[in-house]
Parts: sequence; structure tokens; C-alpha cells
Amino acid sequence: MSLNRRSLLTASIGASVLLLPGVAAASEFPPVPGMLGDRRANEMWYQFDEVAFYNASPEIQETYARLTAHVGVPNFVDGFRDVWLDLSAKPGYPDTYADFARPVRRELQTLSTLQLTSFDTYYSPNSTRFVDAFGWFGEGVLFDPRRAALEQQVHTMVPITNYHGWHAYLRAMMLLGVDTARWARINPVIGFAWAVQSVANPSANTPNPSLPVGTVSALRASWLPRTPDRLDRDFKSMPYPAE
Repeated sequence: MSLNRRSLLTASIGASVLLLPGVAAASEFPPVPGMLGDRRANEMWYQFDEVAFYNASPEIQETYARLTAHVGVPNFVDGFRDVWLDLSAKPGYPDTYADFARPVRRELQTLSTLQLTSFDTYYSPNSTRFVDAFGWFGEGVLFDPRRAALEQQVHTMVPITNYHGWHAYLRAMMLLGVDTARWARINPVIGFAWAVQSVANPSANTPNPSLPVGTVSALRASWLPRTPDRLDRDFKSMPYPAE
């Protein structure tokens, strides 16, 4: 099974960060010489990788194995994407897709809990800075030397079509009642990151220059209000948004 952040995302209140109990304070983050970009966002994406792939627990590894067996291909993210693309184009959707995903609802719940816990450790739900972290991820401006050995120092999505896979299994979660309200809010943020990355075209190991603020603001305003049904239509365009 081939999984990393790129294949798990690749496998989710104001202008300032409002910390809730349990949300890590920036002072808790160790200094990283050579790091570029927002410190909190770098830490979120780095630790997301740690728990989701590089140091995944036996429970998470078993969850991936069951999801992989269910879709029948080596990468469950690709498998969900392909099944979603097929079923969403046919009569009976979304019921047919919910039926497909129902046997692995428990595994999807485990995956949902893992991702939401990772996010909530660093950002309060609905924080605008959480959206910023996804925008910076799409821009490719978060440079983290801790991934130098893997030549993946930039936190971003490689390949970009893994945004489609993330949307696909999140749609399965939402249809099965797995943290539906949370993912309905985060799904447009994922679409926003995809749109930003489609413009920025970042490298995986060289920090990208920031996009113009107006460009990012326009994409943010366009994508964040989108509904799951609208995002279903948007993510049928590959590899980049039709617009």
C-alpha cells in the first residue's frame, strides 16, 4: 500500500488564532532552522504527516489496509476517487455511493477522527487561520527542513489530483453521517486549496513565491461558500478546476 500525505490528502473566528483548551500554543513548537512560512501551519501539516503516515499507529495502518481491500486497488484514495467519479455520473447517486462506502463506515470514522483531531490540535474550528493554513498549503510557501531527507520540504499536494481523492472519501463520510457538519465546512476549504495550488503550481522541495493577495482573496471568496453538491460538480474537472 502506497500512502503518504500527498496520497492521503493524499490517504482536515476571527483573524487571530483563538486557542481552545487542548489547542497547542505557538510557544510550544520547537525552533526549526531554515523553516519558512507560518510556524503553526508548518507544524500542523508536519504532525498531520506524522500521525497519518510516517508514524501511523497500528490501528491506522489496519484502517488503511481495510479501506484498500474494500476499493480493490493499492491506494484507497485513488480507489475512492475513481468509484466516486463513476457513481456520481450515474443515476442513483448519492445513494449508490453511500451503499458502496457503508461496509467501511467504521474505518471512515477512524480516519475522520484522526484528521479532525490533527486539525483541532492547532486551530479552533471555524478559525480563519485554519483556512489560511490550507491556502498556504496550496501556495507552496510552507517550507519545512524536517522533510529534507524525503525531498518533500514543501507542505503541498503531490500530485494535485489527490485533492479529488480527499473530496471523494469525505463525501462518503458525509453521506454516512460521519462528522458530516465538520466535513461540510472543511470540504470547501479543500477546494480552495486545490484552486490556489492550480494557480501557484508549487514545487515539492523549493519554496514558492506567494501569490498576490488579491488572487488568494478572490479564490477564497469564490470557494468557501460552495455546497457539497456544487463541489461534486467542481471536482469532476481534472486536474485543475474548470474555471
